[in-house]
Amino acid sequence: MGLTSETTVYVMAAVAVVCVALLVWVWPRLAKPTVRQVLGRLTAIGVTQVTIIAAFACWLNSSYQFFGSWDELFGNTDTAPVGVTQAADHNGGATGVSVKGALVQPASDEQLNRVSGLPTGNPAVNGKVESVKVIGRRTGVVDPAFVYLPPQYFQKAYARQRFPVVVALSGYPGSIFNLAQYLRVSQTAGQLQKDGQMQPTIMVMIRPTIAPPRDTECVNVPGGPQTETFLAKDLPQALKSVYRVGHDASAWGVMGYSSGGTCALQLAMRNPHVYTTAAGLSPDYRIKDDPTTGNLFGSGLGRVNRVNGHDLMWRLKHLPAPQISVLVAESKHGERGYPQTLAFIKAVKAPMRVVSILPESGSHNFPTWVREMPATLKWMNQQLTFPQDVVPRHIAPKKGHSTVRAEGTEPTPTTSTHK
Repeated sequence: MGLTSETTVYVMAAVAVVCVALLVWVWPRLAKPTVRQVLGRLTAIGVTQVTIIAAFACWLNSSYQFFGSWDELFGNTDTAPVGVTQAADHNGGATGVSVKGALVQPASDEQLNRVSGLPTGNPAVNGKVESVKVIGRRTGVVDPAFVYLPPQYFQKAYARQRFPVVVALSGYPGSIFNLAQYLRVSQTAGQLQKDGQMQPTIMVMIRPTIAPPRDTECVNVPGGPQTETFLAKDLPQALKSVYRVGHDASAWGVMGYSSGGTCALQLAMRNPHVYTTAAGLSPDYRIKDDPTTGNLFGSGLGRVNRVNGHDLMWRLKHLPAPQISVLVAESKHGERGYPQTLAFIKAVKAPMRVVSILPESGSHNFPTWVREMPATLKWMNQQLTFPQDVVPRHIAPKKGHSTVRAEGTEPTPTTSTHK
């Protein structure tokens, strides 16, 4: 019975209901003013409250995926060593990554099976979504991910072709389940590609919360979680070692919603040699400490520089603009970040480019972001270069094999280039 499964939620809810019923039933028997009866009442109340809180916590965790498994909840995370990978048969043999020690390894389909609208059947016709875990060589982080592979990835004509990549980041609290089920990342990308509005692209859905429940905001915390290193170095390295993805930064983009959008902009502006395109849906432009983050920047003489380095407005004013393209989205009415978004757009200078999606109304929620997704993905796709490099013939997959180892009105981006 998995931690995030509906069965766990129902069982905990049933236990809570039973405890409440028992409390009502035994209460008259504990009404006497003796020490024993008082302790009995306190125990009964305490047990009932604990079960109610546990049931609510299970429901909350199932919805937002703070912890993906019992092992993760109790701190028993996988720290498997890295190693080589090998091709796997995707037509009846092993599917996805399968070699022990690989940087990307297969993971449980428990969350994936709860997502609606995913491709099924022949992957060469419909594409495929894999549930994996990404292992950071530098950071030691093990993070779950969903990877959408377009139909062309499995077709003979593309057997040696590498593909562009879009990394999609969840907000906080958030999970890859939210990206797949509520933001509809792979479903939207698949439909756009099917309609010829988007070139074949690999979509990687991953959470930036690598040390749950702490919100690290994609920062390398002094003496703590190294989130930026994981997303800017470990993740690309792992994907390149397993999937046929482009090796040049021009084929890599990153996007996200809420704090995931903040991370996307941060990653591109701070690591333009890794991500040349970024999209932030309802992002912030400055990272600061709060109760969910703790101290992100440490102390001492370097703290001010670290704080400024994660203030995008400060960077635009004091540092050379990176050669990247970014999209920002914020509703004029219903979201509080609209003035900051306008200020960011105005501050961007060449060679950096910015476009925007600025709906008249919308809230900080999935319906708003889903409405913005098609335009966002199409714009990102136009910026990314379809890789010209191919897999060398001596390691190209054989026939039937993959190098995978192991409604609303659509908003239109408005281009604003400031010099």
